[in-house]
Amino acid sequence: MFDGRIIKSLLALNGVSGSVQDILSWIRQRNQDVHVAVNLVDFDDLQHWSFDNKTKNLKHDTGLFFAVEGIKVRINTDHEIIWSQRIINQPEIGYLGILAKEIDGVFYFLLQAKIEPGNVNNVQLSPTLQATRSNYNQAHGGRRPVFLEYFQKSTVKQLLLDQLQSEQGGSFLRKRNRNMIVVVEGDVSLSPDFRWLTLGQIQALMQFDNIVNMDTRTVLSGLKLVDGFGKTTFYEVNKFFADHKFHGDVEMFFFSELSLVGYKTIDEILFWLSELKSKYELQVKSIPLNEVDEWVITRSEVYREDKRFFKVVAAKIEIQNREVQTWGQPMIQPMQEGLCAFIAKKINGIIHFLVQAKIECGNFDVVEMAPTVQCLTGNYKDGYLYTPDFLDYVLDASEDMIILNTLQSEEGGRFFHEQNRYIIVKADSGFCVDVPENYQWLTLGQLKEFLRYNNYLNIQARSLLAALNYTKGINE
Repeated sequence: MFDGRIIKSLLALNGVSGSVQDILSWIRQRNQDVHVAVNLVDFDDLQHWSFDNKTKNLKHDTGLFFAVEGIKVRINTDHEIIWSQRIINQPEIGYLGILAKEIDGVFYFLLQAKIEPGNVNNVQLSPTLQATRSNYNQAHGGRRPVFLEYFQKSTVKQLLLDQLQSEQGGSFLRKRNRNMIVVVEGDVSLSPDFRWLTLGQIQALMQFDNIVNMDTRTVLSGLKLVDGFGKTTFYEVNKFFADHKFHGDVEMFFFSELSLVGYKTIDEILFWLSELKSKYELQVKSIPLNEVDEWVITRSEVYREDKRFFKVVAAKIEIQNREVQTWGQPMIQPMQEGLCAFIAKKINGIIHFLVQAKIECGNFDVVEMAPTVQCLTGNYKDGYLYTPDFLDYVLDASEDMIILNTLQSEEGGRFFHEQNRYIIVKADSGFCVDVPENYQWLTLGQLKEFLRYNNYLNIQARSLLAALNYTKGINE
């Protein structure tokens, strides 16, 4: 039930790479040592990228990597909504892979101090391998990514994790990546950009703004710390909590992850999802970029006339330690920050998380389970569009109700300086268990169970789950 190597890793704030502060110092040093220059330019200044003469779709000369195209979307829940927008079309399935190694009975995870052109602070901790098919097939003419062979040649016995998971459904058209954790033995040759970190160190670093990147968060979110228990394992559970003195919230997280039965059973949750997928309608039609309503294409930007949500820009990039050190590409730049928040409530003695079944235009299967609140600030400021359910409860939460509050970057390879505020709020005793039809209460164990399969939890929900801080209050 308890994998000692993972639990020891979760509880270790010091390791072979030093302390959490030592790791932060290493990140600062890599920022100083690696030359980075990212400048926004006109689209005409990008080599190998161009607008199609007829459609104005923005694409690479090879037809690889990705394209910026248009879609027309129709959603019907209780009422019909129709709109058109730009979308990133990147049909390739890439690798998001982390190597794991047992050292003195503790699992360590190999992370990279990687610079993405869209990162707000240059260096963030990325997976061991973060590569699209175009990249690892060297369509860019550069070097092959290091450690690729560990993931391409891995065996089932080496796998701690192997999942296909979705990307941002509002920005990518049915995009997925293969999330993997592969256990290795023996020595691994490392450059100064790589270090072995414990799970506890990684989770502690997630409490800082913009240190652990989105791809690392999505991979680690699928790692099960414990498995559900039955009658014969209560002794082991009680002994575990007796041996470790935790902060109260942390003990609640462990019990919640042990619980595969909560306010609803797994079968009831599957029924709920099937009902909504059958009831709700999502129709997405590809259209030329120049037929997207209320969007403007200029020499240097593609944007909405009201200048809300996001725009497409062009960037010329120099990063010293990449497979290709100089290149240009389009990027998506948001017009405002976003908010992603879970409300958590103890129901029948077990912490549950309130998820919403959210429709996004790039989803594979109509809805995915998302945070309680997921929106851009422009959706609710100045009375624009709508006010999401439970938004006021999150925004008005007092300090003692907040479990997590960090600012995290989204994927810096495609998005320029995009950040979301990630929050988890404890509900008070007066918060009603009865919720609208597109919301449901799940335990951590149930959420992790759904993470075993494809396209159930969206990437924002996975990022929040990964950032739960089990190291808080450890009595070492």
